[in-house]
Amino acid sequence: MKKLAITLSVLFLGLVAIYFFLLKPEKYVEADLYDEILERGTLKVGINTDSKPFGFFDENWEVKGYDADLARYIAQYILKSPNAVEFYPVTPANRMLKVSTGDVDMVIATMTITPQRREIIDFSVPYDLAGQALLVRSNSRITSIADLAGQNVGVVFGTTAEKNMLSLAPSANIIGFRNYRTAYTALKDGKIDALTSDDTILSRFAYEDKSVRLLPKRYTKEPYGIALRKGKGTKRLKENIDFAIKDMQRKNVILRLRRKWLKL
Repeated sequence: MKKLAITLSVLFLGLVAIYFFLLKPEKYVEADLYDEILERGTLKVGINTDSKPFGFFDENWEVKGYDADLARYIAQYILKSPNAVEFYPVTPANRMLKVSTGDVDMVIATMTITPQRREIIDFSVPYDLAGQALLVRSNSRITSIADLAGQNVGVVFGTTAEKNMLSLAPSANIIGFRNYRTAYTALKDGKIDALTSDDTILSRFAYEDKSVRLLPKRYTKEPYGIALRKGKGTKRLKENIDFAIKDMQRKNVILRLRRKWLKL
């Protein structure tokens, strides 16, 4: 199961690379996306609506969360209106394809900047930093990653946590899930012994549900960036996004978002 999951992830990255670098649709390579956005008057933002508190639908089916607020700030910076955003749900498995093919202008979805991903897509400067952690049931005897040998560990397909587990816990049984909600339910039901992902994502489960707990150790550093299509057509957009993020950091907007959504 572990090898199959990793193989599928590698195959997906390969397919995206083939599409983007070999086929190279002309309209995506030549057009200046920043000018298109100004003319259109809205940002098309891919967001994971299954990653509360970063992205989720509230009771009125409005997109809320840390990443949603970040997108609205960028819309204010570029288009002078925080409401000039169209949200498109993405998953960890399809978000790279969505931005590479131009379905969305950018993806803001707790996406870790990695050298492998940089070969296929571009990133803004980091806007936050997470670390891979473990979520277990409150009565679990698991205290660290060293206790995972022979245990069933849940990951979400398409995440860096999935790949990291090969080296962090080579003797664990890796079980993949399509989204965080189903993985969390599997942990609650005893189908897996631990769930691993970024601490910023797992913290909300422990905050809302005392039957699970987040172990204190962090095993990686995961800088989050806004994903963009590679190419000259996104150069000006990236520059403006980078300026917006630095402006947010300078004005402590990021700090307020962390306190509001992550309780940190």
